[in-house]
Amino acid sequence: MKKIIAVYGGIFFILLSFLSSASASGHKTITSDELKKMMESGPALKIVDVREPELFRGARIPGAINIPYEGAQKRILKELNPGERIVFVCHGGPMGDELAQILAKNGYKDVYNLKGGMRKWPGPYAG
Repeated sequence: MKKIIAVYGGIFFILLSFLSSASASGHKTITSDELKKMMESGPALKIVDVREPELFRGARIPGAINIPYEGAQKRILKELNPGERIVFVCHGGPMGDELAQILAKNGYKDVYNLKGGMRKWPGPYAG
């Protein structure tokens, strides 16, 4: 009986830890298909491409703005509004996750990161 309680207690603790860390991140990772649906309907999006300016100029998601990752940590809290629906896009995903977490920790509620970044974006492209 003690083993069963210990096993269930362990499972409960792991589940609780997972749920609290998932909600602590405060943002959601979305796929390219989900981003396309968001672009087609719902409230306006602020798509923030954090790649280098030369890559942004070459090809970007239509309507995106460029806030390069280098220096973005200082800029995003000044330039992005907490009431906006914000999607970060980078090369492959991790830089956008980091910036999305910064916004979430500062009270931004509607923040997303594109899973796989531009490497997984099938188009359309602007630029």
